[in-house]
Amino acid sequence: MWNRQHIKTEGKGLSMGYEPAENVRHGGRASSAGNAVTKTLNVLEAAVAGQGPRRLADISVESGVPKASVHRILATLAELGFITSEGGGSYRAGPRMLALAEEVKAASATGIGDVLTRLSRDVRQTVHFALHSGDHAVYVHKVEADQPYRMASRVGMRLPLHCTAIGKCILAHLPEHELLSIVASAGMPAKTSETITDLKRLSAELAQIREQGYSIDNEENEKTIRCIGAPVFDRTGTVVGGVSISTVAFLLPREELLTFAPVLQTAVASLTSLL
Repeated sequence: MWNRQHIKTEGKGLSMGYEPAENVRHGGRASSAGNAVTKTLNVLEAAVAGQGPRRLADISVESGVPKASVHRILATLAELGFITSEGGGSYRAGPRMLALAEEVKAASATGIGDVLTRLSRDVRQTVHFALHSGDHAVYVHKVEADQPYRMASRVGMRLPLHCTAIGKCILAHLPEHELLSIVASAGMPAKTSETITDLKRLSAELAQIREQGYSIDNEENEKTIRCIGAPVFDRTGTVVGGVSISTVAFLLPREELLTFAPVLQTAVASLTSLL
């Protein structure tokens, strides 16, 4: 019998192969984190990632913005109510940020949430929706399956693009120069023995993804985790993210996972009108 708790794999909770935000770096970005708006958004995202207060030093590393600039940005965000200072150089989400999150949650609950919940119910697996953000993607919605285990992924968590189902769907539909820029910035680090670390091989797989309309993460980001993903486009036809169905490899064969492709593609097609 499975206990209703995280499955332990290699000493870690079942994490969908995606590292928590505090462990993921922005491809070595330092002071070149972008223009003022980009830097501010990177700092805000890093400040509210994870659970509990975040230290200024950690926010600086996570966002790729120098400490002095981070301090100035946080001071402004605190004045506006998006960030709250906890003292001792620690910060957490402020009241305006929490209110905004609730508004987004309420808006998605009647549209996007319905689509994802229906998909999860149909396949009886955990479903994720992530949006493209720079050289990674970020979970914006998660529907946990009614299974005797729980995925350790969470809304707000970042995931790499080269070795995840959602990430590869995004890369497959980006212009070549954007793909090359992301690879140059984030690299293609090996997460498992199955991770694709060669750009030529990745490019060949991306071409296949474009042709078939879905991608597979075959334990490429973490052993025991296998996912199928499909790209999500906005009304202009631009890829903005992806949806994945996530499974435990030793509980669901790859062949059975592939049978989810049609229902997954139907679900993502219906998201376009909601974006």
